[in-house]
Amino acid sequence: MKAAAGESMSLGSVMVDIAGTSLQPHETSRLMDPLVAGVILFSRNFESVEQLKALTESIHALRHPRLLIGVDHEGGRVQRFRAGFTHIPPMRVLGQLHETNPQLSYDSAEKIGWLLASELLAVGVDFSFAPVVDLDYGGSKVIGDRAFAMNPQTVSKLAFHVMAGMRKAGMASVAKHFPGHGFIEADTHLEIAIDERPFAEIEQKDLQPFLNLIENGVDAVMPAHVIYSKVDSLPAGFSQHWLQTVLRQKCHFEGAIISDDMSMKAATEYGTAAKRVLTALQAGCDLVLVCNDPLAADEVLSKVTWHANALSHARLIRLHAHKKIDYDKLQYNPLWQAAVSVVKNLNQKNNQQELI
Repeated sequence: MKAAAGESMSLGSVMVDIAGTSLQPHETSRLMDPLVAGVILFSRNFESVEQLKALTESIHALRHPRLLIGVDHEGGRVQRFRAGFTHIPPMRVLGQLHETNPQLSYDSAEKIGWLLASELLAVGVDFSFAPVVDLDYGGSKVIGDRAFAMNPQTVSKLAFHVMAGMRKAGMASVAKHFPGHGFIEADTHLEIAIDERPFAEIEQKDLQPFLNLIENGVDAVMPAHVIYSKVDSLPAGFSQHWLQTVLRQKCHFEGAIISDDMSMKAATEYGTAAKRVLTALQAGCDLVLVCNDPLAADEVLSKVTWHANALSHARLIRLHAHKKIDYDKLQYNPLWQAAVSVVKNLNQKNNQQELI
């Protein structure tokens, strides 16, 4: 049974999307379903800062506790909002800076984390699905310059500083794609991906940045839609072994586990939308993404019965924005000015390298 707008109801366990730049009546109805926990926004949902603020306000006004609003806003080619937002460089630029000036790279990483978080918080977004802590092995089509570097220690340190900057701004962070998506070439949006390395190698390399962020209180982790065939026959996001035995027990992670999109090719092989969502929830996900397929979202909401426990609900509540920031005053903030200056210099360096 759906609640009336503004009514108090627990957050559910599914994150859905919307079609355009404002809520339509049927989308409002969908967001009132008890199974829904939040909304993920895309470029199609953005027209201007003013429009985006109105949209997030309308979503947040629907329920109490308010629905979560998330976005993929990492920088580089994965930045959904452009006009009115600082263009964040790809994270590889920080890795390159680290080679010549580690301390400057850490300072820059923290400023970038603060900047991207502050600008999103100022328009009503709760959190970004960042940082990417996959290692850059050089062959991945989908990760590429989204990764900081290949060295696990470098990635650990830079990701920590980005997370610290986000936290200082008042935003939760999401480390992805557990236990590491960087080794394989396949793009899980378009194809099934299999990583045939033994667990010991993944643990020694790819898991290290996750362990470091977990030790430092990262709020959420997103598992990859990758099959690690020497460990389990299921992709990590559907695997009780990866999520319960490894992430919860071995890595001592206590935050939220957020699935990658259930509409990606590497996920759609595993039954109907309802079956995929239920499998991910049973494996240990606290929040499951169903994007770019409204029919699948409606199927999930009509067929999946799931009552999350209080601990899972508390993990999601922690993802809400921790500070309210005034967009109109942001440009006068010395922290914003300093961060924008850092980003400008990094973008110039990145552009020069692309021309070489």
